[in-house]
Amino acid sequence: MKITRIHFLLFLTSLLSLTLAACSDKPAQPAAASEPQTSAAVAASNSDKPARQREADQPYWVEGQPKLDEQGAVSVEITPLNLNNAWESIDFQVAMNTHSVGLSMDLASLATLTTDTGYSIQASSWDAPSGGHHVRGKLSFPASTETGSVLDGAEKITLTLTNVDAPERVFVWERGG
Repeated sequence: MKITRIHFLLFLTSLLSLTLAACSDKPAQPAAASEPQTSAAVAASNSDKPARQREADQPYWVEGQPKLDEQGAVSVEITPLNLNNAWESIDFQVAMNTHSVGLSMDLASLATLTTDTGYSIQASSWDAPSGGHHVRGKLSFPASTETGSVLDGAEKITLTLTNVDAPERVFVWERGG
């Protein structure tokens, strides 16, 4: 039997594939079907996944991305701390700076977090020193309510502060950037 160049290349390709599969820590996957999945098939496969897995398939929240509002005499900078792993609370680092207004307010009573999925929750705590012209602290919101996880399925969140030397300050973050 005569071995042709094509047979030889197929043999080498198969040998290389087997060698690489043996070195891999993942089991070999069958070749993908040539037909693309329909959106209904993708939705069906996603509905079989647990909620945490479906959430993991979505783009991450970009944490550490501060938003700045400089209305009035107070500059407010808010940075999300744990949007991708908010189990008990959703936390934000808040820095307020001024040279003319006292910053002794309870920010928890002035802050609301809303999502594009319909949640609107009041802050649960404001952990910061009281007073002064330069205040830094942690603002926290409950991560879940009686009806479910606040961030589950959300693509956009909005943190609103009222009456911090301006009628309203709005800070928006979107999943994936």
